Amino acid sequence: MRVRVVSLVPSLTEAVAVSAPPGTLVGVTDWCSHPADLGDAVRVGGTKNPDVAAVTALRPDLVLANEEENRAPDLDALRAAGLDVLVTEIRNLAQAFGELERVLRACGVPDRPGWLDAAEAAWTGLRPYGPPRTAVVPVWRRPWMVLGRDTFAGDLLHRLGVRNLYAGHPERYPRVPLDELGAAAPELVVLPDEPYRFTREDGPEAFPGIPAALVSGRHLTWYGPSLAEAPRVLRAALRSAVRGPS
Repeated sequence: MRVRVVSLVPSLTEAVAVSAPPGTLVGVTDWCSHPADLGDAVRVGGTKNPDVAAVTALRPDLVLANEEENRAPDLDALRAAGLDVLVTEIRNLAQAFGELERVLRACGVPDRPGWLDAAEAAWTGLRPYGPPRTAVVPVWRRPWMVLGRDTFAGDLLHRLGVRNLYAGHPERYPRVPLDELGAAAPELVVLPDEPYRFTREDGPEAFPGIPAALVSGRHLTWYGPSLAEAPRVLRAALRSAVRGPS
């Protein structure tokens, strides 16, 4: 019997869509953009404001959520409606692989997908893109927020040789004034295109004289099939920022 799944996490949506039998996903968020074709899956709102009634109406066997991306009151409301909610916690790469296996089993995927093997292989024995460099990693602007301690994205960057200057901060996503970020004297600023969409025109100008790496947020923050190509994509962006285009 096929499991009916609603996913409130874009990266888990992609993982399930390319691994589970067609039709498994009956509901996804407005932010679920990969793969491009999600079939007849119904859009049920955002990750932070899902339409609980719409999710309930789909009669899912399972709702996929994440303790960071989704709000506890929404998940409590789904449970109160009698739905089974699987909540992942992902703070590093090893945890991501373990949680992906748990999610796929719960969604009725009978065999370990090839993309998961490829992702683990891509990150095994990985060499840094160059000499270790200290960095700040903004994830929001107005106010400025950066990666702090125990983050999945921070772990990926660490494996690529980026030393996050705020990795020891007591908060996971601290608000830090721009003048303090500059005073920390980073050798590099890493600017992803999500959750805030940093671009060449919006972000680098705030850090004059500091190399800026504009990176794919999907490859830095998503845990799913994108992990297989993430080392190559991220390393190329970091190398380009520091050494110039090759």
